[in-house]
Amino acid sequence: MNGRRLGAGLLLALTVGGGGGWWTTRRLLAMERATHEREATASAAAEREVRTRDVAFYEARAAGDPESAIDRATLAALYLQRSRETADFADVLRAERSARASLALRTVHNEAAAVALASSLMSQHRFADARGVAAPLSAAAPWVAAHRALLGEACLELGDYACARAALDSIDGRARTSGIVAPTLARWAELRGDSATARVLLHRARAVALSQPGVPRERVAWWQLRVADLELRQGRARSAERALRAGLAASPEDHRLHAAVARLMAARHRWDDAIAHGERAVGIALDPATLGVMSDAYAARGDSARAAEHARTMEVAAGRQPGAYHRAWSLFLLDHGRQLPQVLDAARAELATRRDAYGHDVLAWALYRNGRVREARAAMAPALALGTQDALLLYHAGMIARADGDARAARSYLARALAVSAWWDHAGPDTARAVLDTLRREPEAAP
Repeated sequence: MNGRRLGAGLLLALTVGGGGGWWTTRRLLAMERATHEREATASAAAEREVRTRDVAFYEARAAGDPESAIDRATLAALYLQRSRETADFADVLRAERSARASLALRTVHNEAAAVALASSLMSQHRFADARGVAAPLSAAAPWVAAHRALLGEACLELGDYACARAALDSIDGRARTSGIVAPTLARWAELRGDSATARVLLHRARAVALSQPGVPRERVAWWQLRVADLELRQGRARSAERALRAGLAASPEDHRLHAAVARLMAARHRWDDAIAHGERAVGIALDPATLGVMSDAYAARGDSARAAEHARTMEVAAGRQPGAYHRAWSLFLLDHGRQLPQVLDAARAELATRRDAYGHDVLAWALYRNGRVREARAAMAPALALGTQDALLLYHAGMIARADGDARAARSYLARALAVSAWWDHAGPDTARAVLDTLRREPEAAP
């Protein structure tokens, strides 16, 4: 039975209302969902198979022609696409090697290889190296908005906001809705506290991107994930869930979407749903953040053994991640009072090369958890310097201010955090409400 016939049967059951009543309707709905998921999964698998054949074709071409730069550039882009579809990090490394091989043969008129190289380095969290590739690419053709966006993205990750401003603020016109440019512009707007502009940019770009014929299912999933992440950071949990469900309808096995749903379900304290989606996510890719969510979900259900098991797996997965100490792992350890001196050392080390707002936030939270409150407050200032309206940052700032004895600032930060979003994780919002309630009952100290 195909999905179209099942839909007609469901409509008949709903219209006539006979037979098994609402149980019949529920069964038909479940059957329709299962049928759609099977069809979407098969279609996504077919796209991955096409990608595998394309990779094999260009691998053979490159092997047969040692002087072909374009074949190696094309191959690098295909490796990156396949890595996003399968979560195979080895393909990211293959992309880097193929892009470098292409550039070794030709640098002039070989922007595709440079873009692939920068993208592969970004995927490895080698942001300084990525900037080193993107900067001359942008300088050589400053009129190409996609090149400036690539440079801006690397600069944002490094916390070089002057570089990001120079690269991004002059992009205007139709380029702002480009699927390559808009996500970086939206992130830049969000970091500067302009969440409304970020939302408009991302929603418009998603609409344009998904209106194109033949959009790969992985790309549909990526767009829905980007929108959902933004919506959740801004407290729109229902809108975020709609985007995630739309993404899963297109790509039912996308581990990134299942991980995001797991985080949302945990924030809602729907522990069984969080675990179910988390299991589907980590069955494909051992993401440390998702393992942390699952550990906390099992703990909330009273299963300390499974909670500890997922925490140990998280530690292993975090150790395998590229780049510096994994930030999700760092925050998990800090929130659970574990390895506090080591996380502090790691946070300091990362800031030597990557000085973005979220790196400063991890350092401030590590100092706070180590009992160094005055230092924590000083470290929190750069995390807030751009005016970023992120509930997690504001929550950390509020808790640090409270520990420093500044009740007025603590009340302001915690109230702002809850106003931005009540869904940044499963524990922080409840803590913020409790602390805020206590602070509001306390008499305010004289100035």
